Amino acid sequence: MSKSAKNFCSYGPCSPMLTDLYQITMVYGYWKSGKQNDKATFDLFFRKNPFDGEFTIFAGLHECLKYVENFEITDEDIAYLRNVFPKTTEEEFYTFFKQLNTSNVTISSIKEGSVVFPREPMIVVSGPLAVTQLMETTLLNLVNYASLVATNAARFRLAAGQDKTLLEFGLRRAQGPNGGLSASKYAYVGGFDGTSNVMAGMLYGVPIKGTHAHSFVSSFNASEESVIGQLQPSDETKPPQDFYPEVVKWLKELAPLLKVVESETNVGELVGFSAYAVAFPKKFLALVDTYNVLRSGLPNFCAVALALNEFGYKAIGIRLDSGDLAYLSREVRKIFKLVADRFNVKWFASATIVASNDIKEDTLLSLNQQGHSIDAFGIGTHLVTCQKQPALGCVFKLIEISGSPRMKLSEDVAKVSIPGEKNLYRLYGHDGKALVDLMTRSTEDAPKVGSRILCRHPVFENKRAWVSPSRIEKLYKIYWKDGKLQESVASIEDCKSHVVHSLKNFRTDHLRSLNPTPYKVSITDSLYVFMHNLWLDSAPIGELS
Repeated sequence: MSKSAKNFCSYGPCSPMLTDLYQITMVYGYWKSGKQNDKATFDLFFRKNPFDGEFTIFAGLHECLKYVENFEITDEDIAYLRNVFPKTTEEEFYTFFKQLNTSNVTISSIKEGSVVFPREPMIVVSGPLAVTQLMETTLLNLVNYASLVATNAARFRLAAGQDKTLLEFGLRRAQGPNGGLSASKYAYVGGFDGTSNVMAGMLYGVPIKGTHAHSFVSSFNASEESVIGQLQPSDETKPPQDFYPEVVKWLKELAPLLKVVESETNVGELVGFSAYAVAFPKKFLALVDTYNVLRSGLPNFCAVALALNEFGYKAIGIRLDSGDLAYLSREVRKIFKLVADRFNVKWFASATIVASNDIKEDTLLSLNQQGHSIDAFGIGTHLVTCQKQPALGCVFKLIEISGSPRMKLSEDVAKVSIPGEKNLYRLYGHDGKALVDLMTRSTEDAPKVGSRILCRHPVFENKRAWVSPSRIEKLYKIYWKDGKLQESVASIEDCKSHVVHSLKNFRTDHLRSLNPTPYKVSITDSLYVFMHNLWLDSAPIGELS
């Protein structure tokens, strides 16, 4: 197996060959034209916020920097290209291509985990034209999905509330192994508390959570009570004791209180719960909807939990995976409080209620309207596949070459690019909240606190406003230059914390799910005039007849 394939399969640094063929054919074209070393600058940005929202979380920078740091074209790569390119391809090109590296590349970027908006470059790549062109597809691949999942996770967090636990359960529905790993990582960055994905825990340190499935419960039957065995009490000075008889005793005592017929609860389920409790007495959380929540699963859970209590352990709670989640959670909470009062087990009243079952953002908003008693949500398909919008749509556009600005014109005005190297600032109002993001030409002086700044619409619309900021934040830092990292790469925990910090800088009306207020991204008057003049110089002049 080649080094490139090993890198890809191990989810380590991406190979330069993880790219589109046309990137390599363009490199050949540049080489043939003698343009391969022209200094080029590319902007990586997107044009529209996802999920009908008004904000995006920037993610994937760490992986981009790992790619740049480990950029290497191997002998195996060259051997493969010889079979792809025409036989007439010069040997000198292969020698040139093999020697491509990132030692003369500079990467400026917004901090990972920041709230970002359309049209503003998240990453700026400068360097020799051949190598910077070759980096396009890989950088887009590393940023697009990461930012989409992190944004989706942040929206789920806002919908659920800060006091709820959010767990990512999407590995089995994700787009392949690497998609599953990326989803687990960036859902955590975006605001989730943990994942079911064990490898994400191993690779990234994401907390892993999980109990059992319906198959565990249904695998047991009433005749298997003898397999339960003994449980060691939490007080290790006491000898192990048979556990299942205590469970049966508690079910008999609970039946009249819960108004259920003891013989109607599923005994196989009771045996299964007991087996799991003996295996994990400190982490007992039961899936209670295999047969019937209120008539079987909940009474059986309570019996096992009270038996565990006799042995000195506190059960964690239950998971609901079907039915009317709002109604069932309220009924479960009533029973928990009833049991707590009746048997003087105070902790029982606040036992955890987890809900799953194809939950989406709209589900959380609806549950909040209905009123519920759910403490934690397990969310899979709609988080990791981003069904509401499957792609962010980042692009990588040439904005300057050999000191000359470049501008993409289009029949669609929204696709017009903003030319030239730029700086980016976030301007804050006197309430401490962000007012506007402002792009300036790289040759302009930085905006000043308290000064009156004219902010203009980034496309050719006559929208403008004066802003007198109380605080100004410069958004770009140089992360890679002269062949080495210039800034320490943020850890996953730092990125996660920065998401929380960055979101707090914005008004809630910009972040809300329904009809959010658009946030303004503007350019200075100088950049507006420069852009407009370049457009006039570049656009062909039609002729009426």
